[in-house]
Amino acid sequence: MRLPPAASRTPAIFHFPANTAASIWSGGGRAAFSSINTLGIPRGDKAAYARQALENFNFFGAPHVAIVHTDEALGVYGAVDCGGYVTSFMLAAQALGVATIPQAALAFHSDVVRAHFGLADDRQVVCGISFGYPDRAHKANGYRTTRAAIADAARFFDK
Repeated sequence: MRLPPAASRTPAIFHFPANTAASIWSGGGRAAFSSINTLGIPRGDKAAYARQALENFNFFGAPHVAIVHTDEALGVYGAVDCGGYVTSFMLAAQALGVATIPQAALAFHSDVVRAHFGLADDRQVVCGISFGYPDRAHKANGYRTTRAAIADAARFFDK
């Protein structure tokens, strides 16, 4: 898939938080930077970071990609539905020994994604999921993310 310059990004269905520096280390951003370190890319090597980021658009070498999209008219609720689908897809794939990589970066170029895959203009690209059998020898496949404690992510109430 050929991408336009970064300046021509398509507005995503969700915007990055205003305080990206603080929020990026609390979730997926921390995982992305940590996985880059696993690949041996030195801290601060912006050219190498950029090359690695472009792997999103080569689907990280996976043989397949699912483009997860929703009807624009559904707004944020369509994206919430997609989140449930993404979770189910990834768990089912894992049960079958298939590796998955969720890719929010594809939403930043949704015009290109829609054109490449023949999606209508009223479809909001939420993310992609690249998938295939894992290359267990690849350094990135040895990396595991950390998870927030349940108490940090959810509150439970008794009646």
